Amino acid sequence: MNQIHPMAIVDPEAKLGDGNIIGPFCVINKNVVIGDNNNFFNAVTVHEGARIGNSNEFFPGASLSTKPQDLKFKGEETLCVIGDNNSIRENVTISRGTASKGQTVVGSGNLLMENMHVAHDCVIGNGCIIGNSTKLAGEVVIHDNAIISGGVLIHQFNNIGGYVMVQGGSRTSQDIPPYVIAGKEPIRYAGINLIGLRRRGFSNETIEIIHDAYRIIYAQGILKDGIAEARAKYPDSEEVEYICSFFENSKRGVIR
Repeated sequence: MNQIHPMAIVDPEAKLGDGNIIGPFCVINKNVVIGDNNNFFNAVTVHEGARIGNSNEFFPGASLSTKPQDLKFKGEETLCVIGDNNSIRENVTISRGTASKGQTVVGSGNLLMENMHVAHDCVIGNGCIIGNSTKLAGEVVIHDNAIISGGVLIHQFNNIGGYVMVQGGSRTSQDIPPYVIAGKEPIRYAGINLIGLRRRGFSNETIEIIHDAYRIIYAQGILKDGIAEARAKYPDSEEVEYICSFFENSKRGVIR
């Protein structure tokens, strides 16, 4: 049974699962599907196109599936898909997709801190932590288990690798590869995310392979040569393959 506060507004066309708590001054619009056991604290707005999973918590002022801040958007029917077990803090805004990709996606087990923005057609993986007032422009992709500190500005179409740590207040218009610390001004590679990898259960041997792969790649003046050398040295490493593929598939260039 859902608990809906008498001062909340829920459109009769919205589809709700079971065990949801919808607090005062929340607004749930039509064309919304919500799973089970979600907690919407007061003054949360869920716009058209939201598809929300289970056991999420949404704090006051959060605005989900908002109209994209993109002049190319012409009112097409698009989605904002949010998985399970996320904590979406105060005043977070998540836009729905545009005709470009059709949906904005937030995976499961993420913490999106106060006042951050997820623009249209972004994809956030699982297990990410994104700090206060960080802003993602359109069609940014954040891989699993990334940690992005507060006040970070990420250019549209950027790709942020998994298991990274991005320094607070940074700005990036290039991709950030997996397993690294990115920081300083201008933003650049600042070593391996050693503490983060250990916390995630990576062995010392695997961490050393990752570290060595970056030494090889960044030592070469031509990245293509470094990638080939790293692959040849560690042909059976999934982590090295992830790194090499990330560089090869980058469209905006990778920080160095």
